[in-house]
Amino acid sequence: MRRQARTDDFREFAVGRASHLYRSACLLTSGDTHLAEDLVQETLGRMYTLWGRIARIDNPAGYAQTVLVRNFLAHQRRRSATERPVGEVPEGTAAGDDPALRVALLDALARLAPKDRAVVVLRYWEDRSIEETADVLNVSSAAVRTRAVRALAKLRDHLGGSLAEFASL
Repeated sequence: MRRQARTDDFREFAVGRASHLYRSACLLTSGDTHLAEDLVQETLGRMYTLWGRIARIDNPAGYAQTVLVRNFLAHQRRRSATERPVGEVPEGTAAGDDPALRVALLDALARLAPKDRAVVVLRYWEDRSIEETADVLNVSSAAVRTRAVRALAKLRDHLGGSLAEFASL
């Protein structure tokens, strides 16, 4: 009975966090939805193995986000991470979304180094502090600040004048 309660508790956690993890994974992977799904699945699998000991973790949702980012960085170190599937951008977008802006931003994110992309996603999408981001990435706060400044400069370079074009739409 105890195992069933543990499974039910984890299922509730997974259902509640999966969509948030998926959105973050999509940003980390620059729109590669298949890889994002794989990262979320791997993250939830690792979380399940730890779920019995999760009571000692203050913030399971934050810990899941950390596991997701670390899974992403580990995947980027693999040789197969440079392979890119060819396909079309999905048609279904939410009302008010500009597909051209989304594609331009995802393309600009894809041009960043994986750690730079992780810093941008954690700092500006997840709205994490510099210290939290440093902890997730196992780097110093100064390294996070440096990477954030350089990554934002690269994003500005990649987007160039097109950002003003998209903003005026």
